[in-house]
Amino acid sequence: MGNGIGVKSMTGLSRRDFLRYAGAAGGALFFGIDGGGIVMANTKSSVALLKTDNRKHGVKASLRTLKVNPLKGKDVLIKPNFNTADLTPGSTHNDTLIALVEEVWAMGAKSISLGERSYPLTHEVMEKKGVLPIKDKMDVTVIDFDDLDDKDWVSFRPKKSHWANGFRIARPILDAECLVSTCCLKTHQFGGIFTMSLKLHVGVVPTSRNGYDYMRELHSSHHQRKMIAEINEPFQPSLVVLDGIDAFVDGGPATGKRAKGEVFLASTDRVAIDAVGVAILKLLGSNESIMEPKIFEQEQIARAAELGLGASHPSEIEVIPADEKSQDYRDRVVEILGEG
Repeated sequence: MGNGIGVKSMTGLSRRDFLRYAGAAGGALFFGIDGGGIVMANTKSSVALLKTDNRKHGVKASLRTLKVNPLKGKDVLIKPNFNTADLTPGSTHNDTLIALVEEVWAMGAKSISLGERSYPLTHEVMEKKGVLPIKDKMDVTVIDFDDLDDKDWVSFRPKKSHWANGFRIARPILDAECLVSTCCLKTHQFGGIFTMSLKLHVGVVPTSRNGYDYMRELHSSHHQRKMIAEINEPFQPSLVVLDGIDAFVDGGPATGKRAKGEVFLASTDRVAIDAVGVAILKLLGSNESIMEPKIFEQEQIARAAELGLGASHPSEIEVIPADEKSQDYRDRVVEILGEG
């Protein structure tokens, strides 16, 4: 979590704002009520940053730099990036997944499940990637969202949503005692602009269900980036890990122009980690859709911040270098992040 705790009193908070400030953004500690207002500690959302080309070390060191453990004694669901089976960063690297499972067990998880809905059939993607043997070897339960019954796709119709008739979320995501999301660092040429932790969760919405094509609506809408943020509102990851050793700085999400990011990020705040990820894409030199707008003017991030899902300004983010070798990288990223 962030350093430099301050105290402030707020009145007239909506339920959403209360949840946001009480910790949904990964930063605030509730102190109590004072004169009709809510008194709380105002801390920053922490993003751990490690410069590395080793995925096992990247997972372990980035998570331990956060100095939080929301997993101990919990049933953990890991959501990877298995939209397709393309080479990383087209999908989660097997080494990253294995290292993450190892670390989640080391952090004291009660059980581990792996849940996903891919673009081709999920089972075929997992088979092609060769991850299915992991489930027996590492005692992991695989939940194929393709196999869920209609009742296990829960309908949401938020007010002021850009989805015409709302959307559905896989029940295992909603019921997860502890959700760990792991994403890649890449651009998205089909309207998303970038695909990191917020976009990762498109995989918790069905491709189609009951004769309605949710993905067609999403990818044909001018509001696609806002809709991506909106599907994140019903649930909250406990941890997010971003593998940025390899990146797409143009193209994506399955294939694209490659660059060496040589970085791992970890956070409890999916908005903050995406903002830092966009700053890294700017550092690497990306396309104009990344380079020209300010980070918090990107529609995914702006809408997610508006919904109270995480940090709403660079000043609310603390990027923590995992070691001395990461300090210079961190400083360059923070400078870009601070520009907006």
